[in-house]
Amino acid sequence: MAGLLTWVLVGIVLYTAVAMGLKARGYLPESVKVSGPLTTIHTKRGRQLLNRLAKRERFWRAWGNVGVGIALVVMVITGIGVLIAVPAIIAQPEAGTFENPQNVLVIPGVNDFLPLSAAPEIIFGLLVGLVVHEGGHGLLCRVEDIEIESMGVATFALIPIGAFVEPDADDQRAADRGAQTRMFAAGITNNLAVCVIAALLLIPIAGSIAVVGGAPVGDTVPGSGAAEAGLGNGDVVTEIDGTPIENASALDTALEANADEELTVERKDGDAVQVDRRLLVLGNADGFGDDIVGTDPLTRVRAVNETTVNTERAFAAAVEDRSVNTLVTTRGNQSLPIGAYIAELPAESALAEPADGAPSDGTPIVVTRLDDRRITNASSYESVRDDLTAGTTVPVELYVEGEQRTFNATVGADGDLGVPDTVLADGYSGFVFDDFGVDPYPADQFLSWLSGENAAQFPAITSVLAFTANLLVLPFATLMDPTSFSYNFAGFTGDVTSFFVVEGPLSMFGPGVFLAANLLFWSWWINFNLALFNCIPAFPLDGGHILRTSTESIISRLPIPRRRTVVTLITGGITLGMVFAVMVLVFGPVLL
Repeated sequence: MAGLLTWVLVGIVLYTAVAMGLKARGYLPESVKVSGPLTTIHTKRGRQLLNRLAKRERFWRAWGNVGVGIALVVMVITGIGVLIAVPAIIAQPEAGTFENPQNVLVIPGVNDFLPLSAAPEIIFGLLVGLVVHEGGHGLLCRVEDIEIESMGVATFALIPIGAFVEPDADDQRAADRGAQTRMFAAGITNNLAVCVIAALLLIPIAGSIAVVGGAPVGDTVPGSGAAEAGLGNGDVVTEIDGTPIENASALDTALEANADEELTVERKDGDAVQVDRRLLVLGNADGFGDDIVGTDPLTRVRAVNETTVNTERAFAAAVEDRSVNTLVTTRGNQSLPIGAYIAELPAESALAEPADGAPSDGTPIVVTRLDDRRITNASSYESVRDDLTAGTTVPVELYVEGEQRTFNATVGADGDLGVPDTVLADGYSGFVFDDFGVDPYPADQFLSWLSGENAAQFPAITSVLAFTANLLVLPFATLMDPTSFSYNFAGFTGDVTSFFVVEGPLSMFGPGVFLAANLLFWSWWINFNLALFNCIPAFPLDGGHILRTSTESIISRLPIPRRRTVVTLITGGITLGMVFAVMVLVFGPVLL
């Protein structure tokens, strides 16, 4: 990605040099203006169309008034949201969406979340957004008798970044505040209208798409048996040793039930492959087993004590009879207690009774026996814990820094041991294993978000908000929930279309349905973000102009002197605050 960004910067420099040179020598027409890498192309064409549309003045003024109300609400919410995000970024910069500043650019291939494979649909959505936005400004200009000097598009090098309408300055100043506000809000209103239309079309089109039978393979674990066998992105696992696989959950179930160390894997539209299972460590609890855990390559567990293990099922059987086990790995051997790893034991926990010599507050522990039952991992701990009876006393065996402790613990009144789930590490003493090596692609969940199926379970208004949130975060799924998602959704691009099939009446259109869904999704996504961005109350955005006209309307009714100065101070202060907040959002994650 750094290499691609470098080439983009080189291209921008070359473009700037050539464009400035052509401008200096008079080779560019008057309609093309160049300011460094910024280029604007001006035209007077299209004004006649706007004049014809503007004849329905009452309709467009009513449309504009509705838009003003929507824009004001969204502007307040957006401004508050931007300000609230600043302390969150300062406190936790790694959680920022723009961890790399390049991600603020809507440039496929440069933005980490916008792949080149989706570039045509993204550019289409961007052009639709720019045309309807600036077209709205131009139309309301003519409705309010504001003359248009010119219209056009703005590019950063060869990348379209905006469109514009240049109203006559004198006419604009002469228009009343209501007319100006309607004109500035029109672009935002049109963007949101496109979102509504795109969503209404997207729901039935996405509803005609189904996930193919089988487990879709998004990626494979490096060094795993699946990777060595040739399984990879785009494959769909349909059978394991003759057992049909319907989805990713069925794949997990089949692997847990199968003890074989060599598996025959059938693929949709591909030859069968033989997968040799090997037990790889995907992760561990901080500070526990660090000496034998690595990522390049991943550590492989070859044996436990003197028993060879190649599967998680074999590992579980090997550690069942003893609490402390010797793990034989590709990075050496280490003896460790194997059980449920609790990162920070709260002082009020039943497992932290000082009178019995148990660990103190904040100490990490490994629980190996509970209520006379062997605990090998987090799941077995939760199973035993859920069977406990409130007020009873149960024997406990646990390890603190390798030292065994045994004592009796009293179960709390609510039937638990006072250990929150947040401090209970997954896996065996925090070790998370994989013995097959396939990372499934969440095709079912992405499709349910895109079609609105996931949001339909909520009441009407809530379902609209849930559907909007789902569409908005699809390209950033890994940021929203990194524990559940390894992938982002950029549409039905070439690398994931093999996971889906078109059903019903629309199946006659074949791949065209995927293209239509992509165009609608990105049109919705870009128009929604354009509307939100322009609602930020800061100049020169539409929100800044609406803020000024709204402030003037309020201040003009107050019995105070120097009203113009007060308006300037208020709007200027808010603009500076918004600019600072946006800069923190974009550059804060890197600087902090």
